[in-house]
Amino acid sequence: MSTPRCFIVRHGETEWSLSGKHTGSTDIPLTSNGEKRVRATGRALVGDDRLIVPKQLAHIYVSPRSRAKRTLELLGLGCRDPYPWQKSRNESEPERTDAKVTVTEDIREWDYGEYEGITSKEIQERRKVEGLGPWDIWRDGCPGGESPEQIVERLDRLISEIKTLYHAPAIGKPTSEATSNCDVLVVAHGHILRAFAMRWIDKPLTHTTFLLEAGGVGTLSYEHHNLDEPAILLGGGFVVGESK
Repeated sequence: MSTPRCFIVRHGETEWSLSGKHTGSTDIPLTSNGEKRVRATGRALVGDDRLIVPKQLAHIYVSPRSRAKRTLELLGLGCRDPYPWQKSRNESEPERTDAKVTVTEDIREWDYGEYEGITSKEIQERRKVEGLGPWDIWRDGCPGGESPEQIVERLDRLISEIKTLYHAPAIGKPTSEATSNCDVLVVAHGHILRAFAMRWIDKPLTHTTFLLEAGGVGTLSYEHHNLDEPAILLGGGFVVGESK
């Protein structure tokens, strides 16, 4: 029986992810080590006999931030068409998937507002001076930025699109009858992907306890070949590490 999957990939290391600064709208590049590690992830996890099989991808979603788009390029999926931000494809890379790419604001990083570019420690110190309680982004959101409710709204919209367009037509069908390319890939950022995983399984953001390191990969799917039983797969699932 066919059970589609949704792979989530956090962008590679940046200078701000190294220092723990919250990076939302600020557009900064990957470090050289970040690029190196993403290439290694592509070699380890992408291929006909690997976790992410390019020919089985139906669609790819990516954040508009350059660090996410560069991460997608470095994974080596082998898209037949140029990426939307390119004039031509990399001809040195073999064509391995017909999946189209959508650049969408729905999966951009959380808008940190006044907390952009500072660390969690600095945020807690600032709030103490202001007479505010401890900060929990999943509960409190960000002043001048996005609330948890706003995050849920845009993520639920994207998840509904993925399930309706790419997973519903294939799930539960005999493998011989199902569309072979029904997996989806999402490339984005730390907080938004952790929130995405919680909304995938219909949980409030305050249930988020796992971490996804820079360059980490997670797998979302379903139990019992049932669209109404979304699940986070632990085998081939999250690479655990730093959250920001």
